[in-house]
Amino acid sequence: MLELEASCLTPEPVLKASGHVDKFSDLMVKDAVTGTCYRADHLLRDHLVSLLQDTQSDLTQGQREEIEALRERLDELSQKEMDEMLSMYGAKAPETSNALTPAYPFNLMFATQIGPSGLLPGYLRPETAQGIFVNFKRLLEYMGGKLPFACAQIGLSFRNEISPRAGLLRVREFQQAEIEHFVNAEDKTHPKFGNIRDVKINMYGRSQQMRPPYKPIVTSIGAAVDEGIIANETLGYFIGRTAVLVDKIGMKWEHVRFRQHLEHEMAHYASDCWDLEINCSYGWVECAGLADRSAFDLGNHSEKSGQELTAREVYAEPRHREVLAAIPNKGLLGRTFKKDAQTIMKSLASMEEAELLALQAALASKGKASVIGFEVTKDQITFKVEKRTETGRNYYPSVIEPSFGVGRLLYCLWEHCYYVREGGEGEDGSAIRAVLGLRPSMAPVKCAVLPLSKNALFEDMVKEVGQLLGRAGLINRVDDSGQSIGRRYARADEIGTPFGITVDFKSTEDRTVTVRERDSTKQIRCTIENAVETIRELVAERKTWAQVCDQFGVIEDV
Repeated sequence: MLELEASCLTPEPVLKASGHVDKFSDLMVKDAVTGTCYRADHLLRDHLVSLLQDTQSDLTQGQREEIEALRERLDELSQKEMDEMLSMYGAKAPETSNALTPAYPFNLMFATQIGPSGLLPGYLRPETAQGIFVNFKRLLEYMGGKLPFACAQIGLSFRNEISPRAGLLRVREFQQAEIEHFVNAEDKTHPKFGNIRDVKINMYGRSQQMRPPYKPIVTSIGAAVDEGIIANETLGYFIGRTAVLVDKIGMKWEHVRFRQHLEHEMAHYASDCWDLEINCSYGWVECAGLADRSAFDLGNHSEKSGQELTAREVYAEPRHREVLAAIPNKGLLGRTFKKDAQTIMKSLASMEEAELLALQAALASKGKASVIGFEVTKDQITFKVEKRTETGRNYYPSVIEPSFGVGRLLYCLWEHCYYVREGGEGEDGSAIRAVLGLRPSMAPVKCAVLPLSKNALFEDMVKEVGQLLGRAGLINRVDDSGQSIGRRYARADEIGTPFGITVDFKSTEDRTVTVRERDSTKQIRCTIENAVETIRELVAERKTWAQVCDQFGVIEDV
């Protein structure tokens, strides 16, 4: 997999070709009196929730089910349907209860001018993907012209959100991680699909979203691809890898689902699309999108730029076939169209067979037809069937794209890992302890180094332990404040530090230390060298804490 770092500033023609200038928008409504702006689907969703939570409401069970079903498909509503639903359920401006204006599309890109003249419009990129597409030719050359291949990019994207809120969940500037996997549209199998075929996911396909009980089902990636629910193996492979990733970093499986976009909800470029959705205190949050973008991007960029962003497939054996060819009368075209004749002939040579058949039919029935805006007659062009030998073909690759919102993933992970426990160690035993239960591999600080007390006797050994951990590639933090050891354990637990090494008076005698595990609070005693090696094995998940306890024994009197 290649990696690219493209510019955040994108000229308008690039985003015009990608469709973002015309279609990258959300529906917005305004307070009819104050002019305050609201994102229409969010306003309607909050209003529906308030209706369901109203204890004085006389809603029937059937009406409640209708509202629940509507909540699940708000993103699918057209502009007209949004207006109808806002009116039907009596939605008003939240702060003032004023009437709302009709919904209208609001483009989500930040516009700017490039250069001192201000004549070249541009935008802050709404996604990192376009920087990869416009560099496709160089990437293909780097790969020796062979497909499939993938290119990844991690960087900032910008969206002019109508109502930023919920911390990292909805912001105007965010970190995005995307992969563009280029593949032959006629062969979307994946050589590593077998590795994830049996991975189970909570699948929320179109059929589950459109009928009761409106809940996901548990199925394997292989079954979903075999049944045609997931469009192809390559898209299925990335969905499976994403499922493995979120499980490995510590998300709670029952609060993770993959939701398929409904037909009318599909992004303008996608032929099949799934969202990784994670349940948190804000409800189900889209944290990643996995889309089959077909050949939309490369085809459009080629058409608008004049650069052929195609790959070439070389046939194992030459293929022979009959094709319809347009034969221009060069002399007559030249006398009629002068310098434009070459443009017409070039267009005829590049036409697909379906276009040639349509042109032939028009000339036969009407005696004239239009070719790129020029009116030609049947005496200027003749047609014949030619036999051709082809050794290969040029084609626009399809693109499978996993796109991750890094901030959203982190936020949901923190919620899934957070818990509280009664009691604690040391003098604050009655306090409620907050714990961030990050897996060791995900914790930013792997180990806390703690002297039992603020005593000069421990300083050299504490320093030595910190250095040994650092040499082993383990980020650590020394906490030698004067607070009790229990309070310092609790402080390490709050930031997700999974292990703690404590240097005490026995350590100065025999060079042994205690190692504490965050979630069980159990401790073992071993040599400094064994402690460092053990923590390295635990962070790499080559050992479990239960195995370590069996190996060294649990200290019972702490």
